[in-house]
Amino acid sequence: MSPFSKNINSQKKLSELIKSFSLELGFSFCGISKATYLSDEENVLKEWLKNDFHAGMKYMENHFGKRLDPRLLVENSKSVITVLLNYFPEKEISTKNNYKISKYSYGKDYHFVVKEKLKLLLDKIINQTGEINASTFVDSAPVMDKVWAEKSGLGWIGKNTCLINKNLGSFFFIGHIILDLELVYDKAVTDHCGNCTACIDACPTGALNPAYRLDANKCISYLTIENKNEIPENLKQKLNDWIFGCDICQDVCPWNKKAKKHNVLELLPSEELMNMTKEKWQNLTKEEFNKLFKNSAVKRTKYVGLKRNIAACDDLE
Repeated sequence: MSPFSKNINSQKKLSELIKSFSLELGFSFCGISKATYLSDEENVLKEWLKNDFHAGMKYMENHFGKRLDPRLLVENSKSVITVLLNYFPEKEISTKNNYKISKYSYGKDYHFVVKEKLKLLLDKIINQTGEINASTFVDSAPVMDKVWAEKSGLGWIGKNTCLINKNLGSFFFIGHIILDLELVYDKAVTDHCGNCTACIDACPTGALNPAYRLDANKCISYLTIENKNEIPENLKQKLNDWIFGCDICQDVCPWNKKAKKHNVLELLPSEELMNMTKEKWQNLTKEEFNKLFKNSAVKRTKYVGLKRNIAACDDLE
């Protein structure tokens, strides 16, 4: 048994070290919450699925119990460490004579970037504790990322359904370490959206509603990435040149006036990507696509999907 398991002073020291280590590795924030069943989210998730708000993402129906209970993912887990990594760019890709892609996809696929940093963080923890049972998670397992971030005091889930941090806004990647050590847990913060409906009002497809729910069937991010079918005709006219993802509901959020540029080299866009134009996108070959987006999140939509999105935008011209 680790000496950190029961001694509250040791737990406090380790918790502080973990947060210090996370900052050293470049994470923007780190919070810790107790690994327990998410009873408050059970009915919310059931209702969201029942309403078919997950659209074609049928995998969201799988592993229902694991989504709500991290102890089913990591045996005997006691704590969930949650980190945020800022991806707000210093300079956005020009939209002049160009299509738009979400800021999170400018550089290297965040799964790789965050996972690598999480593994380094876990190594640092193990150096302090000795062998423990732990796993890292980056948006590729049935983990309710934003819920754990909220429980860890890193922000609140806003009306745009993004995690919003009071200090830096919402342009963050979220990662977790679930482990079998008891730590000192942070307190959740309160909701600060208030009466603001900027994101709801700005969404061109009406994908957001005041009940803090997102209908993926109408969401441009879903339609251009996860969606495997043709984009519905009534929604094509609302794409507004977005061909991979959409940042509208974040761009209009008042809290993102506090967003600051990131300093993660891997997340910087290549010169070639910065210099893309509509003509270059339209003439992009599969070989060029594979080269340009070799380790990019844009590969998620595949070449066929990207060309579909471009064609959908061009249908309106």
